[in-house]
Amino acid sequence: MGSRPNKLNLAYIAGFLDGDGSLMLQVKRRSDIKKGWRLMATICFYQDSHHDKPLYWIRKQLDIGYISKRNDNITELRINGFEQIGQILEELLPFLRFKKRQARKMIKCLNFLLVKGKNLGKQDCEKIIDYLQSVQNLNYRSHHKRTRKDLLKIFGLTP
Repeated sequence: MGSRPNKLNLAYIAGFLDGDGSLMLQVKRRSDIKKGWRLMATICFYQDSHHDKPLYWIRKQLDIGYISKRNDNITELRINGFEQIGQILEELLPFLRFKKRQARKMIKCLNFLLVKGKNLGKQDCEKIIDYLQSVQNLNYRSHHKRTRKDLLKIFGLTP
């Protein structure tokens, strides 16, 4: 990432995230990798496609992410990656109002994952499940809320 946005621009981006954005911490099943799952951290900004210029501005300010237009006339700016999401959330945290708790939980989880790397034991996976559920429960709406039982199965922690 290049030069960072100034505080005023970070405040604007945080406000946009609070109103028209989401923080997602997800686990995806993957048959092509040994453990069978992969974690994904995402910041997503949404806007009606007729008024999507702010998304291009935000992408330019943060110097990361990709923009796509959905079939329902919504444009999204998506940003992925543990380190990148952690850094952006740290910068936005002082300015967030409504998604501050989600951001704090995500930062904690991302820091935990970055420290642990791929050396995850059973207790580590259970801690990740706690993070996944806490972020999920703080979000306003989720189409695919997984239960603890579902997550334990995905992580291979059921007998």
